[in-house]
Amino acid sequence: MATTSGQDIQSLEHILEKMDINNKEYVTKLLYGKNLEKLIIPADILENAEKIDIDLQGYIFKAKSESTRISNIVRVGAVQNQIVLPTTDSVADQILALHNRIKHIIEIAASCEVNILCLQETWTMPFAFCTREKIPWCEFAEHIPNGLTTQFLKKLAKLYKMVIISPILERDEKDVIWNTAVVIDQDGNVMGKCRKNHIPRVSDFNESTYYMEGNTGHPVFDTKYGKIGVNICYCRHHPLSWLIYGLEGAQIVFNPCATVDGLSETMWPIEARNAAIANSYFTVAINRVGTEVFPNEFTSGDGKPAHRELGHFYGSSYISGPDGSRTKGLSRSKDGLLIAEMDLNLCRQVKDAWGFLMTSRLDMYVKKLHELCQPV
Repeated sequence: MATTSGQDIQSLEHILEKMDINNKEYVTKLLYGKNLEKLIIPADILENAEKIDIDLQGYIFKAKSESTRISNIVRVGAVQNQIVLPTTDSVADQILALHNRIKHIIEIAASCEVNILCLQETWTMPFAFCTREKIPWCEFAEHIPNGLTTQFLKKLAKLYKMVIISPILERDEKDVIWNTAVVIDQDGNVMGKCRKNHIPRVSDFNESTYYMEGNTGHPVFDTKYGKIGVNICYCRHHPLSWLIYGLEGAQIVFNPCATVDGLSETMWPIEARNAAIANSYFTVAINRVGTEVFPNEFTSGDGKPAHRELGHFYGSSYISGPDGSRTKGLSRSKDGLLIAEMDLNLCRQVKDAWGFLMTSRLDMYVKKLHELCQPV
């Protein structure tokens, strides 16, 4: 029997659609919680998306009507994309090419009335941290708030009255480098930033060569459209990181990532969805797409031959609700924009129904954590 490489698979959903199986509706329920209503996207917008070759999908998370609160509707967008130019091109040209690409996608998001948009991890550059080379990759690091990318997005945020989350490689005033998400409000002002708290030391993800664990904690930004947090990439493997955002009052937590099929794909559909359930908020899991080839070979220290590719970034971005429902995933192989219209009232309704925070026994756990953190 012929086998299919992971890179050739469009998406899990594409496989399911083509499978002739009984009880498909029940299988869908187990995988996605329930069949979410699709967001109606006008034909001309779908046509524009097709012209620039992006997978555009939209879904609706509904909450029950209440007599004491009106619906709290917000539209959220998640962008996944490939790099545009080869990694051998100049840093300036690579950044500009990605700016131009993302501008087109943001324009489509604006036409779909997206209120909050999040880009993928270190979106202005290839994920070069596998190489352990400092030059030219450190050149991609930019200052906040006056760096090229932040200034570029501030204009678009103000133009479209859109909150934009921009995860970039940051260079601070002391030339220390961080993996940072910048939050820009709908008036084009920088609300603040969140630095990546947990740095992987696994496989080819040699990120500790470039930047340190973050020092900004778990900030929650009270935007015009809702309270949001940003849990960057590897932080999704740490349940306490998700927990703190919930304790700080987040209604939506974004998880911009860069992860490859051979390492994490079996975990991917579970972690952000589970976090949404455990913490009674919405989660937005975003992964980049494509295979990036670097000019010089590098090794993993695992005895395998040297190579020039980190692996295939499998996209599959999705959004989960606090009730355990989730959207279908974007493509594994092409750029995409996923939109979800969500009623944030669902967060409190689920808290009332399940009582996870009320029954969490944080007092018991903090005592044990305090004991475990003492010097040996």
